[in-house]
Amino acid sequence: MLIIPVKDGESIDRALKKYKRKFDKTGTIRALRSRQQFNKPSVVKRQANVKAAHKQRNLSKEEQA
Repeated sequence: MLIIPVKDGESIDRALKKYKRKFDKTGTIRALRSRQQFNKPSVVKRQANVKAAHKQRNLSKEEQA
Protein backbone atom coordinates (compact mmCIF):
# COMPACT_ATOMS: atom_id res chain seq x y z
CA MET A 1 0.00 0.00 0.00
CA LEU A 2 1.33 3.42 -0.93
CA ILE A 3 1.19 6.18 1.65
CA ILE A 4 1.47 9.74 0.44
CA PRO A 5 1.87 12.38 3.17
CA VAL A 6 -0.05 15.52 2.24
CA LYS A 7 0.97 18.78 3.89
CA ASP A 8 -1.51 21.40 5.01
CA GLY A 9 -2.46 23.68 2.16
CA GLU A 10 -1.03 21.33 -0.49
CA SER A 11 -3.26 20.92 -3.52
CA ILE A 12 -4.86 17.64 -4.48
CA ASP A 13 -3.21 17.85 -7.90
CA ARG A 14 0.24 17.90 -6.30
CA ALA A 15 -0.60 14.93 -4.07
CA LEU A 16 -1.94 13.01 -7.05
CA LYS A 17 1.25 13.75 -8.98
CA LYS A 18 3.31 12.39 -6.04
CA TYR A 19 1.14 9.27 -5.95
CA LYS A 20 1.53 8.62 -9.68
CA ARG A 21 5.32 9.06 -9.50
CA LYS A 22 5.59 6.71 -6.51
CA PHE A 23 3.30 4.16 -8.20
CA ASP A 24 5.41 4.21 -11.38
CA LYS A 25 8.58 3.63 -9.36
CA THR A 26 7.14 0.47 -7.78
CA GLY A 27 6.81 -1.11 -11.23
CA THR A 28 3.42 -2.68 -10.52
CA ILE A 29 1.95 -2.06 -13.96
CA ARG A 30 5.10 -3.26 -15.75
CA ALA A 31 5.08 -6.45 -13.70
CA LEU A 32 1.41 -7.11 -14.45
CA ARG A 33 1.89 -6.56 -18.16
CA SER A 34 4.91 -8.83 -18.29
CA ARG A 35 2.98 -11.60 -16.55
CA GLN A 36 0.11 -11.50 -19.03
CA GLN A 37 2.13 -13.40 -21.58
CA PHE A 38 5.07 -15.78 -21.21
CA ASN A 39 8.25 -14.79 -23.00
CA LYS A 40 11.06 -17.24 -23.49
CA PRO A 41 14.29 -16.26 -21.72
CA SER A 42 16.11 -16.14 -25.06
CA VAL A 43 13.57 -13.62 -26.38
CA VAL A 44 13.92 -11.49 -23.24
CA LYS A 45 17.72 -11.49 -23.60
CA ARG A 46 17.50 -10.57 -27.28
CA GLN A 47 15.14 -7.67 -26.52
CA ALA A 48 17.48 -6.46 -23.77
CA ASN A 49 20.45 -6.57 -26.17
CA VAL A 50 18.56 -4.62 -28.83
CA LYS A 51 17.51 -2.03 -26.25
CA ALA A 52 21.08 -1.70 -24.95
CA ALA A 53 22.47 -1.30 -28.47
CA HIS A 54 19.89 1.39 -29.25
CA LYS A 55 20.72 3.22 -26.03
CA GLN A 56 24.46 3.00 -26.76
CA ARG A 57 23.92 4.40 -30.26
CA ASN A 58 21.98 7.35 -28.88
CA LEU A 59 24.67 8.08 -26.29
CA SER A 60 27.42 7.99 -28.90
CA LYS A 61 25.43 10.36 -31.15
CA GLU A 62 25.06 12.83 -28.26
CA GLU A 63 28.78 12.72 -27.52
CA GLN A 64 29.67 13.43 -31.13
CA ALA A 65 27.35 16.42 -31.35
